[in-house]
Amino acid sequence: MQGTVDGFSYGLVTPLVAYLMACLGGALGLRCTTRSMLVRRSWRPGWLALGSAAIGSGIWTMHFVAMMGFQVREAPIHYDRAITFASLGVAIVMVGVGVFIVGYRGARGTALMTGGAITGLGIASMHYLGMAGMRFNGQLEYNTATVAVSVVIAVVAATAALWAAGQVRGFLWSVGASLVMGLAVTGMHYTGMAALSVHVHHAGAPVSGDSPASLLAPMMIGPLAFLLLAGVVVMFDPLMVMGKPVWSPAENKPGVPARELVHHPPARRSPLHPRRDTPHESRTPQNR
Repeated sequence: MQGTVDGFSYGLVTPLVAYLMACLGGALGLRCTTRSMLVRRSWRPGWLALGSAAIGSGIWTMHFVAMMGFQVREAPIHYDRAITFASLGVAIVMVGVGVFIVGYRGARGTALMTGGAITGLGIASMHYLGMAGMRFNGQLEYNTATVAVSVVIAVVAATAALWAAGQVRGFLWSVGASLVMGLAVTGMHYTGMAALSVHVHHAGAPVSGDSPASLLAPMMIGPLAFLLLAGVVVMFDPLMVMGKPVWSPAENKPGVPARELVHHPPARRSPLHPRRDTPHESRTPQNR
């Protein structure tokens, strides 16, 4: 029997909150990626890892916030906890591979295309692995063409966002890129959901797994706590908004005149050329 699918059981609340989560993770992750290009190589892995985890946590949280509004009217939905959290690991690892490629090879050419493709595939893999964790008395079927469109959206969005992060043009540039990325990732999610059709079985064994409500607490506490921590790191880093490298020469630092930093050794005077007194200097009685 064909199931009746409702993806907006809470109206626009879940899509809007999901979009905000995707934007938050994207903003933090892209800003960390930009920051990694402005520091010494010894600090770069830390910033890239933080950015990867932020993007992965953001899109994972976006997915399951959106899934809170999804229901099949003829069958209650449960989730397999192991597969659900495995999708978080897949998202962070695959996004991390793409981000590290761009962070070390640059946001251009083959490196950008490769990093964007891997990051986009990581977003799509997270989505469909999370869907595979659904448990209900029925089965899911997908339209292949619509699934392909959703994957293309994810890859294009990830590539564009990583390109924007590599431009190193300041905080507002990264915010704009994160808004676009959030829109594209959320669009990818609902495009993938549009490819879904549900067939419900008339009878069957009780469905195992956790209900959406029981997964809400760990889903919100874990990744959102991490996003909050990442946000604190970004906010209190003195160069995140300025977008300037930490290795800038001292004479170029604001507020420090360059002439005060240049050391001029005292001139050596020849004994045949005694020093002339300046008009501002006082003369002793012996010199008068």
